[in-house]
Amino acid sequence: MMARLGDVCTVISGSTPKTSVTEYWDGDIKWITPAELNEDSFYLYDSQRHITELGKEKTGLAYMPIGTVILSSRAPIGKTAIAGCEMCCNQGFKNLICSDDIFNEYLYYFLKGKTDYLNSLGRGATFKEISKTIVENIEISLPSLEEQKQIAKQFEEIYRLISLRKQQLTKLDELVKARFVELFGSLNDNEKGLDIVSIEELCTLIKDGTHQTPTYTEDKQNGFKFLSSKDVMTQKICWDDIKYIPAELHEKLYATIQPQRNDILMSKNGVNYGVAAVNDTDEIFDIYVSLALLRPRTDMVNPVYLRCVINNPDTKRQFDSSIKGIGVPNLHLGEIKKTKVLLPPIEKQNEFVAFVEQTDKSKLAIQQSLDKLETLKKSLMQKYFR
Repeated sequence: MMARLGDVCTVISGSTPKTSVTEYWDGDIKWITPAELNEDSFYLYDSQRHITELGKEKTGLAYMPIGTVILSSRAPIGKTAIAGCEMCCNQGFKNLICSDDIFNEYLYYFLKGKTDYLNSLGRGATFKEISKTIVENIEISLPSLEEQKQIAKQFEEIYRLISLRKQQLTKLDELVKARFVELFGSLNDNEKGLDIVSIEELCTLIKDGTHQTPTYTEDKQNGFKFLSSKDVMTQKICWDDIKYIPAELHEKLYATIQPQRNDILMSKNGVNYGVAAVNDTDEIFDIYVSLALLRPRTDMVNPVYLRCVINNPDTKRQFDSSIKGIGVPNLHLGEIKKTKVLLPPIEKQNEFVAFVEQTDKSKLAIQQSLDKLETLKKSLMQKYFR
């Protein structure tokens, strides 16, 4: 059975008390904004800002009852959570008070799986927003209440495991950083008395990719792989969603720069600048200007050590201080070249790399488990929320 959300829920919005009136703020009433929600939000019990009873009354705000499903309707569309207590919200939400016909956690997981669809419903020239009417007209499959609860329980367990796997990956990354400090100390203090060198001294080549936006091809059979900064965001090259360019363009680019095994690819543009990955394959590919290619002097530096030291907070701080551009952040090659790093003896580097590679094996097993959970989640979303 299908039902309109407007037939099984009451949709309410929020508002913002005048920020210039101090008497409206710093009271006891919880008041949330979309910025406070993230992909792990489930039940909310507090907010970053609070308003007073006077602010609530003067703004015409109503409490969201406990159990209300909270849905961000702009900037961005599709973040969701459940009110764990009475609270108010700003105008960036369309919230759903569930009737007895729909289980709030079932609705919560339905909305979490519909982010792309919800965004496609957005209207507006300056920024997209979904209206109350749009939300009310969204249709949802509505099995019995008991079945809704069973379905929600399945999703709760899957999301719990996904969150756990992500935490495990974070912990392993933190373990590698801690081991680095244990073996080599920090750049500022250099308590181990190590050599301090520039990245340029450790490389035979530092160059970025083509500055021209290429013409892409859908012909993967005859096209050539083309990487940009989005493909190295996990400190590993991700080949899952790469683009392809025609053979004639590849020949032109490949004559200028030919990526090799053990090269470092580092993002130099965008919000995640400074992330480095090792090319541990013999793939033939080309790169965009958002990537810098660094070719290590392997007699001086282990490529995996260089990857790790580039991703180290000491290096990131130097990148932050030298970033160019007012809009999209941009690291110039000259700034990358002069960045200072610690250079331990090669034997110490290799000892650290052995630890990293062992940790990477653990990360791979966890990532494979995470991928399976994500696949299962998508499958269940399609099964229950077509």
